[in-house]
Amino acid sequence: MIGNGTTMNEWKMRELMCEIGRRIYNKGFAAANDGNISCKLSDDRVLCTPTRVSKGFLKPDDLCIVDLEGKQILGKRKRSSEVLLHLTIMKARAEIRSVVHCHPPHATAFAVAQEPIPKCVLPEIEIFLGEVAISPYETPGGQKFADTVLPYVKDTETILLANHGTVTYGTDLEDAYFKTEIIDAYCRILLLAKQLGKVNYYNDDKAAELIKLKPNLGISDPRLTRGLENCDLCGNSLFRQGYGDFSPEPKVFIHPKLLENGQPSGAGVACPVPSQQPSPAATATATAASASAPSSNGHAHGPDIDSLVQTITDQVMHALNGAAR
Repeated sequence: MIGNGTTMNEWKMRELMCEIGRRIYNKGFAAANDGNISCKLSDDRVLCTPTRVSKGFLKPDDLCIVDLEGKQILGKRKRSSEVLLHLTIMKARAEIRSVVHCHPPHATAFAVAQEPIPKCVLPEIEIFLGEVAISPYETPGGQKFADTVLPYVKDTETILLANHGTVTYGTDLEDAYFKTEIIDAYCRILLLAKQLGKVNYYNDDKAAELIKLKPNLGISDPRLTRGLENCDLCGNSLFRQGYGDFSPEPKVFIHPKLLENGQPSGAGVACPVPSQQPSPAATATATAASASAPSSNGHAHGPDIDSLVQTITDQVMHALNGAAR
C-alpha cells in the first residue's frame, strides 16, 4: 500500500497516465490545460485527469478517481467535466479500459473542416485504425456532448469530434494513446501529399486483403463479422474529390461541393476590399497581358504589335524612373 489506500499497481497506473500526459503535451496534442485521459482501475472505478492542469506537468497524486456515473470518489483536485465522454464509451463497450481525448492539430484540422478521413491510402491505417468517424458538434462537458459518439463507438476506436478534437480508446493507456499518434500522423501525411498535388489510392480489393489480415494480428474489425469487407471500402470524400478549383475571393469561401444540400448560413458574405488605383507599372502589365492574349482565331490582338510593345516598354521605363526618383 502507498498512502491513502493506493495500491502499488494503482500507483504504477498513475505514473503511466502522467507519462502519457507528457507525451501528449510534448507532441503538441494539447495546449495549456487541454485534453483528458482515463483508465479503468476496476469495473466501477476509473482513474482520470483533473480539470485545469496541464497534461505535461501532471503528478500521480493530482489524478482523480470517479465511478461510472462520474461521481468523484477520490482526489484533491476536481475531475474533468469531459470525463463523461470517457465513461459513456466505457459503458458502451465493456472491453474498453482507457480513453484519450486531446486536440492533435492535423487530425483536428479534419475535424474542424468536417472532412471525412479518406481510406485506401496507407496499409497501416487500415490495419491499426480501420474506420474513423466524425461525430456531430455539441458543447463540450455535459452528457449531451458525450452521447454524440454513441452511434459510432462500437464500429471504431478513433473518432473525430467535429470542431473540437479527437477521442481514441482501447484496451490500455498506450493502446488508446497510440491511436491518437497514428491518426494525427496520417492526417499530416494526407495534407502534405495534397500540397504535392495528388493523393493516390489503392483499390477495394487490396483494402479487403488488409482487413482479412487483421484477425491473425489479434485485431478485430466489425466489417468482418458483418460481411462488409468487400463493400465500397475506399468510399469517397471531399478530400478525394479535391479543392483544386479554389481561387481567392473577397468573401467567405464555401466550396461548391458543400452547397449541394443548400447554402450554409453566412456563406458568401462580402468582406470589404480597399479600393486602390493601379500603378503605371500595373497598367502596363495589364496592357501587355491583354495584347498577348490570343483572339478567337488564335492570332494576337491589334494590327501593329511592334508599336504596341514599344508603347508598353516606354510606360514601364517611365514607371521605373519615377520610382527611382
